[in-house]
Amino acid sequence: MKTIKAIENNIRLDKYLIEELGLSRSRIQQLIEKDNIKVNNKSIKNSYIIKKDDEITISEEEKEDYHIKAEDIPLEIIYEDDDLIVINKASGMVVHPANGNRSKTLVNALLGYSSNLSEINGEERPGIVHRLDKDTSGLLVVAKNNETHNALSKMLQEHKIVRRYIALVEGVIPNNTGTIDAPIGRDINDRKKMSVTDINAKNAITHFTVLERFKDSTLIECRLETGRTHQIRVHMQYIGYPIINDPLYNKKKIINDYGQMLHAKYISFNHPKTQEYMEFMALEPSEFKKIVSLYKEGR
Repeated sequence: MKTIKAIENNIRLDKYLIEELGLSRSRIQQLIEKDNIKVNNKSIKNSYIIKKDDEITISEEEKEDYHIKAEDIPLEIIYEDDDLIVINKASGMVVHPANGNRSKTLVNALLGYSSNLSEINGEERPGIVHRLDKDTSGLLVVAKNNETHNALSKMLQEHKIVRRYIALVEGVIPNNTGTIDAPIGRDINDRKKMSVTDINAKNAITHFTVLERFKDSTLIECRLETGRTHQIRVHMQYIGYPIINDPLYNKKKIINDYGQMLHAKYISFNHPKTQEYMEFMALEPSEFKKIVSLYKEGR
């Protein structure tokens, strides 16, 4: 635990701690969310404006002593070589362990499948270059060594990996194509959600194309230009067409236990080592198709 007395006035708490302690903004945000930073022994937000002589207490959370276990969980492997694996992730599977999800994740399955995974993201995320939400199904690339991981990460940053998703959204979209260019950051009212905001946000761009229109819904293809948390889900809600069955961003009743109607159908890139052009496609799960059929028939 560390306690410091503010020596400045009228400055945001996160900015003050960045300059005073050298902590990153994201680390400060994490500690505030977990109530590990308090001012005058009271819970605050990272936007809190400090006053001179405020007492700021920082307590690092205790790290759990646990080891991620390899588990024998079936994986649908689309492609594999010495450098990478392309996986078709099932809806309902969490990508990596976190609080509340220590087992039955993609990482547990990967450890049970291979001893060759990159170490860039540490013990909790071996091989994980990019993620899909728990209830988003579809294609994911895993790195088997650090060189490949770094190369794939750079390709993602430079938009050299093409990712296309299929989504079923509420409402009938009138225009055939569109681009949503709106920054995304953590929702200030609900820390579990993201939102379109100018506060601590990153640029986010989603392109969409209408595939088919139904009575009160639309089947679309989305192409990501950036890869923000919940990007497609947030952007479609923002323009008034939330994804069907989305428990966070759609207020309408979920029609069954299947998660949000979002599937990562297509991915393409040049192999980071051989530079060979590669593209992969995974058809929508049967449950996804059944729900689309229901909406097509007008439910």
